Amino acid sequence: MMAADCGVTACACKGIRRCLQCDTLKGKGQLEANEPKIVHHFLYDPETRLAISKEAEAASFPFPGVFLRENFISEEEENKLMSTMDQDLWNESQSGRRKQDFGPKINFKKRKVRVGSFSGLPALSQKLVLRMQQEPNLAGFQPVEQCNLDYHPQRGSAIDPHLDDSWLWGERLVTINMLSNTTLTMSLEQGLPELGLAEEVYVAVRLPRRSLVVLYGEARHRWKHAIHRDDVQERRVCSTYRELSEEFQPGGQQAALGAQLLNISLSFEGIPV
Repeated sequence: MMAADCGVTACACKGIRRCLQCDTLKGKGQLEANEPKIVHHFLYDPETRLAISKEAEAASFPFPGVFLRENFISEEEENKLMSTMDQDLWNESQSGRRKQDFGPKINFKKRKVRVGSFSGLPALSQKLVLRMQQEPNLAGFQPVEQCNLDYHPQRGSAIDPHLDDSWLWGERLVTINMLSNTTLTMSLEQGLPELGLAEEVYVAVRLPRRSLVVLYGEARHRWKHAIHRDDVQERRVCSTYRELSEEFQPGGQQAALGAQLLNISLSFEGIPV
């Protein structure tokens, strides 16, 4: 069993991925040798859905594709979810994270999906998924995969800027943020020349504890998202739910496989794979 302690043991980082254990073993001097880059910083306002400039010379702009619901779960629900998660094994992952996967085995390079030992989403997620489906932005949302990630400052946990796969995973990425506040950093390396911003642009999306965030549209497909090490001040656990792409939905080329995966997923009898 893996309980709530941060337990710095083996490191699972590969390639350019780093955690605090990497820094100790390999030395911080090997980290970023690049010249400091210019970055334009904005803060997302969930009420106006604008990216508000932190710089006097830059104009704010509409930031589509982010939906934030504060207090999506109660403190009691959070405690119950964490108690249940911590009874299962947390597997070492890259960049100082730990994870629990509830989903099929996937080879994204070869575009292969195997049911393997996938037994569905965990039982406690059933009422959360029903609640998600009541949100206007999540009508018809049927998750086929859930990934729990455990971040801790003592491990230097982070996740690098990335775009989630679009071959298997569908339009909406849904995350519940637990145990502490954090910041999701959206980034666009090519900048926004139409706004006079030729250099990289960051938009900080503040995620309160127990909130739900949905990424879709441009925020899903154009902007990369990340959790920076400096934005993990306390233990933070998140559950991310993903739906199927059109290829695996009714009428798609792999609709039969998609139906099989959904049937397993929505049994809510899952254990981590």
